[in-house]
Amino acid sequence: MSDRHTFHVLPEDVGLRLDRFLANRLPDHSRSRIQAVIRAGNAWHNEAPARSADAVRLGDVVSWLEPDPIPCQTATPEDIPLDILYEDEALIVINKPTGMVVHPGAGNTHGTLVSALLHHCQNLSGIGGIERPGIVHRLDKETSGCLVVAKTDPAHRTLSGRFADREVKKTYLALTAITPRFRHGTIDAPIGRHAVHRHKMTVNTNGRGRDAVTTYRVVASADGRCLLECHPQTGRTHQIRVHLKHLGCPILGDPVYGRRDAFTRHMLHAWKLEFPHPLDERPMLFEAPPPPEFRIA
Repeated sequence: MSDRHTFHVLPEDVGLRLDRFLANRLPDHSRSRIQAVIRAGNAWHNEAPARSADAVRLGDVVSWLEPDPIPCQTATPEDIPLDILYEDEALIVINKPTGMVVHPGAGNTHGTLVSALLHHCQNLSGIGGIERPGIVHRLDKETSGCLVVAKTDPAHRTLSGRFADREVKKTYLALTAITPRFRHGTIDAPIGRHAVHRHKMTVNTNGRGRDAVTTYRVVASADGRCLLECHPQTGRTHQIRVHLKHLGCPILGDPVYGRRDAFTRHMLHAWKLEFPHPLDERPMLFEAPPPPEFRIA
């Protein structure tokens, strides 16, 4: 049965299009999927039928009726090896390699994690739509490490709620050339879309960015490199990469927020993932061993 969810517009949301507001609240749904559900009459803006182009205001209430799953028709199964950290009837946790795109998109129709999962699993949650079955959260193409995928719709809804409510603990490793001034700290700086370069995010101080918080600590530093352990408290796009640039310590190998230099990837690894199991609430902790290039002598 479909579930109805209610979201309240916060100060950082004011002025957003309604479809963009819902995309921020429902990261497991594509924006085109959200727009289709709105057109079908399954979203409400202050109890009136919603329109994608509506601008949301402080205190507005937006309701969303969870759509029925759509069978995957776009992605095709491919026999691609997977580094499986854990699997049961509800979920599967993957150590994603660098260079693998999570789901099909422009210019990336083959060799995706979704294609590998469709070959490996008999069933995946359909809530994410035809291109993103089972995908609860994402990692950038060059980011390696832990990623959880839902195999059933109830597991997907529960896991998505845990991510939205910040109940999932995420630990990343980042390699930089510059050691922060303080050995540990908190970066509390809102993030929004760059005004000119729309593919980039930036720390936004004009009141339109969304709240973003990352804590960090220095693990080791030697030979002109620094290994940082980072804990994003929020889940903004490119959050750690943007925050470390803001701190003056851009991630090595990052051509968007730093420089590629001699690296073939940006040096960010999703090291650990911790959350209650969606079926029985037992604590789950997964760890993806860091690639050799993250070691500091």
